Amino acid sequence: MHRRPSLWIYGAAAGAALLIAANAVAAEKKYSPGASDTEIKIGQTIPHSGPGSLYGVLGRVGEAYFQMLNEKGGINGRKVKFISADDAYSAPKAVEQTRRLVEQEEVLALYGSLGTAPQTAVHKYLNSKGVPQLLLNTGASKWNDPKKFKWTMAGLPLYPTEARILAKYVLSVKPNAKVAILYQNDDFGRDFLGPFKEELAKAGGNAKVIAEATYDLTDPTVDSQLINLAKSGADVFYNITTGKASSQSIRKVAELGWKPLQLLSAGSTGRSILHAGGLENAKGIVAIRYAKEVGVPAFANDPDVMAFEELRKKYMPNVDPDNTIAFAGYGQAVTMAEILRRCGDDLTRENVLKQAASLNGFHSPYMLDGITYSFTPDNYTPMKTLYISIFNGKDWDIVGKPYTE
Repeated sequence: MHRRPSLWIYGAAAGAALLIAANAVAAEKKYSPGASDTEIKIGQTIPHSGPGSLYGVLGRVGEAYFQMLNEKGGINGRKVKFISADDAYSAPKAVEQTRRLVEQEEVLALYGSLGTAPQTAVHKYLNSKGVPQLLLNTGASKWNDPKKFKWTMAGLPLYPTEARILAKYVLSVKPNAKVAILYQNDDFGRDFLGPFKEELAKAGGNAKVIAEATYDLTDPTVDSQLINLAKSGADVFYNITTGKASSQSIRKVAELGWKPLQLLSAGSTGRSILHAGGLENAKGIVAIRYAKEVGVPAFANDPDVMAFEELRKKYMPNVDPDNTIAFAGYGQAVTMAEILRRCGDDLTRENVLKQAASLNGFHSPYMLDGITYSFTPDNYTPMKTLYISIFNGKDWDIVGKPYTE
């Protein structure tokens, strides 16, 4: 006589199946320090004080964005704890704060940290620890070295790319250009200087650099350098400066009555910098362009700009609506959130790096239409397509077709 299996057997089998399934799900979850079932901890170092404090808003907008995400449930059900530490644009302080973030706070990754010199100071340390150093607010060429330093990736167009495109533009409009250059006396300045001069020399024409001057971040002004450069008779001024030095340069060139074609590095084209230098004084400045603007009519109805404006009004009402640096920080925070979202339940540092290095084709809300990240696992060039733009006193006008390196 055949007996039916008892309900107990069915129940036991079902329970075993559920247990196996639960164990399988649990096994799929992988964590490095800084991640758990409930939290993802990430950090950055930014100059909230000191000579680069203008860029502190990058950290504040990151805090606002992740607060907003957390209020909506976080990323894949996990809340993000974001720590933006002040390094005062000082390499020793960047080392101190980065070690604290890694060894005491145990962050999963760092993103959006700023400055070539401060980030160079922690470059080898973070790679030795296997901690992702992502979307850096510096475009130094050294960040594109996935074989030796696979954990580090820039978030800005690489400076040599930018410099070569600016040189090509100068050659196209002033083939006999006489160029004067003011550059920051560090790796940042030299990364722009060399490729620009190489591009001019490669053309084999009459364009040449006839005067150079340097400045240090601690210099109170750059007035004396500008006076000497203006006396050189140059008809092109390549302004490789940051923060207050950029604003001072823009204003001083106008005060001197010097009227060269002015080139400005993209990282110094934020509205706050131009306002400090005087918008009328900035008229005619040329820079590469890959990003949208906030607080201007041209992008007033852009969905990404409107989303930023909504965030700004709610969480950062004291930040000016045309603060382009804040908008840049928003774009990077969205990108970092996308990297974490793509990680799913594999929140290991290795997978964070893998997802960051696979962003090829991802469009940040900060970017102009037609521009995307170009990261691949064997080439960390953040973006290869850039526009040339000219400031008209109010907005940036894009000139012609984009250049693709």
